[in-house]
Amino acid sequence: MRVLGVDPGLTRCGLGVVDGGRGRSVTAVAVGVARTPPADELPSRLSAVADEVERWMDLHRPEVVAIERVFSQHNVRTVMGTAQVSGVVALLAARRGLPVAFHTPSEVKAAISGSGRADKKQVTTMVTKILGLAAAPKPADAADALALAVCHLWRAPMANRLAQAEARAAELARTHRARLEAAAKTIRRGDARR
Repeated sequence: MRVLGVDPGLTRCGLGVVDGGRGRSVTAVAVGVARTPPADELPSRLSAVADEVERWMDLHRPEVVAIERVFSQHNVRTVMGTAQVSGVVALLAARRGLPVAFHTPSEVKAAISGSGRADKKQVTTMVTKILGLAAAPKPADAADALALAVCHLWRAPMANRLAQAEARAAELARTHRARLEAAAKTIRRGDARR
């Protein structure tokens, strides 16, 4: 499976493409950053990020897009820009029929380093090792995008199994309720005949 990881941001939007193989085997395909000048107007910046993400989708043909889930920060302006970029990327993926997965920063850190509290340097070091890269991806946004893709590849099989188990449990519950209702009707009919 090929995953496009996106670390959303207006000034620097990290992009990373990773292929997943058997088990936990992962291979880096591409990594980079879409940049926009802070002095530009918001619509222009969002358009520039969208153009770059579309270029990456055309070039690398991902099967799924993994985006970092926006979390509350002290700087509301930064959160808004990050959320807007996330929305643009999710829209681009949806228009292509690509599934979108959102992962929290702590999920990504835990998947990559074993600790949900790992710092950016630890994540970058682990991504470099996991993917067998000759040099650490820079800036941190690029490393984070690769981390998102790897996180999704490693978490998706378990999430799929959980979803299948939940669906099976719901079906069993529906069947059980239907049997109980049928038994209750039979009992009521028997009581009515007496």
